[in-house]
Amino acid sequence: MRKFKLVTLLSFFLLAGCASVDKSDLAYWSKMPDLEPFTEEDRVLILAPHPDDEAIACAGVIQQALEAGARVKIVYLTNGDHNELAFIVYEKRITMRQGEFVHMGKVRQQESIKAMEFLGLPENNLVFLGYPDYGTFNIFSRYWQTDKPFRDRLTRISSVPYKNNPSYGAPYCGESILNDLTRQILDYKPNKIFVSHPADVNVDHKSFYLFLQVALSDLEGKILPPKVYPYLVHCVGWPKPRHYHPELELYPPHKFIGSKIDWSRFDLGFDELDKKYQTILFYKSQTQSSAFYLLAFARENELFGDYPVLELSAQEKGDKPVSYFGASRMFKEVSGEEVAQVEGDGQVSYAQEDGYFVVRVDKAMRLSNRFGVLLYAFGYSRDTAFAAMPKIRIVTLGRKLRVFNARKGVLNSGVELEFGNKYLIIKIPLELLGKPDYILTALKAFHGNLPIDAVGFRKIKLNR
Repeated sequence: MRKFKLVTLLSFFLLAGCASVDKSDLAYWSKMPDLEPFTEEDRVLILAPHPDDEAIACAGVIQQALEAGARVKIVYLTNGDHNELAFIVYEKRITMRQGEFVHMGKVRQQESIKAMEFLGLPENNLVFLGYPDYGTFNIFSRYWQTDKPFRDRLTRISSVPYKNNPSYGAPYCGESILNDLTRQILDYKPNKIFVSHPADVNVDHKSFYLFLQVALSDLEGKILPPKVYPYLVHCVGWPKPRHYHPELELYPPHKFIGSKIDWSRFDLGFDELDKKYQTILFYKSQTQSSAFYLLAFARENELFGDYPVLELSAQEKGDKPVSYFGASRMFKEVSGEEVAQVEGDGQVSYAQEDGYFVVRVDKAMRLSNRFGVLLYAFGYSRDTAFAAMPKIRIVTLGRKLRVFNARKGVLNSGVELEFGNKYLIIKIPLELLGKPDYILTALKAFHGNLPIDAVGFRKIKLNR
């Protein structure tokens, strides 16, 4: 087996492991610190992938920030015009015409305007960019420096269609979104930013976090670094129980025990919680089909937390290997309690070795030839515009692999794959990644076409 020095260790849980917290988790989550209170000096920026995310995740934050005299601004990445099921239930008709999708986007925009006015935030504090719902991750990973922007498969639109939005007519490409977001941050200069979580399973939620990371890196030295508070919305089977339960607290999903996310809670008073409940009901286009889900976020507190940045030092071949531990051992180290090993659990670790970025997946059970992974690796360099940096995507199945840079396959990539009985190692040349200062990376595991595991996006800093 290849010698491999462990730099960091992440629990690698089943996607189905997002179920509601149980009694054994309460002691673990009871030590969550409170989010710091707001002051009148604060300039709060909330980044919402869709109209309604700002309410279900941050309605309490908005109320208390305004009460403290802080400034609050919301930027929406999309108008949420791709939710066909909600459209059918709300409009009580089926249509696939282009104009109807734009109509739904306008409906959702007006819902947010009215909901935020109810919370005390005027319309001129809201910015709707209008990029494609369910298309922004595709844009982030594949559409840069191109004459053919992303074209939505349902709307058949390839530029922002909302005439009253500041981004009207902007092509669906990475430069458009990054430039718009960077401009908003540079003009507003927030000191606190609330954004969707990198481990959220919704692709627009992931992408807004990624665009933010790039924008803040580009703005280093131009603004004071703001504090960033990611919020989680989409995780399979969470939160439970569904429906409105104001008597309950909101805990992180069980899957994040041992993940090293620094969670914080933000408590709501009775009146603030009631107002959050009423605010969510303004989104009639969504609540008519999903009230049981959206109202489950109206609880005693809101949650925010991010992974820490991982820093890797260059290593040489022959370094002494470090043993790998299972999820139950990791939990014991963190909490002092013993729990049962979850069947099928594994872990992912990262290293920088001899000019390569190395990703290792360990599984408790023997890997079959139908086991594979989808690995994203987006490098950032201070010396190269992000638009020109490689956007690497690696797909493996058994001992086979394919490498893509944005939409093009890469031949002779130099990527190495080692497939063992219970481990998988992928070695990516740093040259292929554009000699980055840091990497934004995530991984999904499959058995055939069946997804079984996932690790959210992490920011990994390289020291050379």
